[in-house]
Amino acid sequence: MDTERIVRTFVEYYEELGHRRISGSTLLPPPGDTVLFTTSGMHPITPYLEGRPHPLGRRLVNVQRCLRTTDLDEVGDSTHLTVFEMLGTWSLGDYGGSRSLDWGYRLLTEGLGVDPGLLHATVYGGGDQVGPDTASLRRWQEHGVPVELTVEDNWWSNGPVGPCGPDSEIFLWTGDTPPRSTPTRDERWVEVWNHVMMHHRRLDDGRLVPLPQRNVDTGLGLERLASLLQGKSSVFECDVFEPWRRVVPSLWPLDEPSLRLVHDHLRSAVVVVGDGVLPASTGRGYVLRRLVRRVLTVLWRDDPSRSLGDLPDELVSHTLDRFRQEGDPGHVRRLLVEEEDRFGRLMERGRKVLARLRFRGPLGDDDFHYLHDTHGLPRDLVMRLREE
Repeated sequence: MDTERIVRTFVEYYEELGHRRISGSTLLPPPGDTVLFTTSGMHPITPYLEGRPHPLGRRLVNVQRCLRTTDLDEVGDSTHLTVFEMLGTWSLGDYGGSRSLDWGYRLLTEGLGVDPGLLHATVYGGGDQVGPDTASLRRWQEHGVPVELTVEDNWWSNGPVGPCGPDSEIFLWTGDTPPRSTPTRDERWVEVWNHVMMHHRRLDDGRLVPLPQRNVDTGLGLERLASLLQGKSSVFECDVFEPWRRVVPSLWPLDEPSLRLVHDHLRSAVVVVGDGVLPASTGRGYVLRRLVRRVLTVLWRDDPSRSLGDLPDELVSHTLDRFRQEGDPGHVRRLLVEEEDRFGRLMERGRKVLARLRFRGPLGDDDFHYLHDTHGLPRDLVMRLREE
């Protein structure tokens, strides 16, 4: 089952259950949101989770592109990506969590063909202000799915204040043996789908108060789900990365961890540019700059002559099409090459500055501040150049 069919199956299933599809927004969050990029499907609809009536009703489904900078250092493992697509559903004060879990179980096992014996769930076990989620526990027991109770792992929040609530996560067994242990004790249980019973708001003082309506917010990563359904050992082996796996290794011979980073970061950079972000020294532009520079650091490690100008338009076009963006592949590639040239000049200047006697010994905070403020050399780049 390729990703297009997975998306179609997911959306049509929920449309048959009365959900209306809403258009996935860009990576840029709505005005007033404090995050740099959209990190989940719920960001664009936060006002409706807090009680504002949605023009399409109380049952929604969508496919949202997301970017998570918190996963940058985890990229390269089998499940994490910087930019990915999130399949999501919402009940805005309509049905409850138990029904959401029923529908999710049925879609996984009947619609997507997952073996029920390979599923495990986790459920909120209770805390100081909210008791255990006994409704979700009973529902999983009725389906014969084993359940593990946790506290911190099954409480979802969007930050220190704001909408929050207990959640129930669905895991799929990926080991070569029959399922064993539990999700918190064996990493071969991979999280597939999270159902959040978003009933509360956390205040500045830590107290929880009820939201105006009791919502359910669910989300599952498309690329991760696709890799599991396609029997692949990592997200980088699912069908959306097929053009990258076919083209990049012959263009730039790299080891597997380096290939994964290059695939992820270049793909993410294309999507970020496709949403109108330009490289900069702060904010969203700096995230884009970091992505490009991390790629170049890997490429130049073995061969300084490698260039993003060699990146085929095919990969840029495939990525823009995949994320439903209307950018010009040539423009995207030119922008990446301009950033490459800028980084190359900065690297050369940095080598000359760090060759001075003053910077040959241990560096203190004053040195790092000087190098950044006077020469535009961020700390991570300084450390990288000193390792050469």
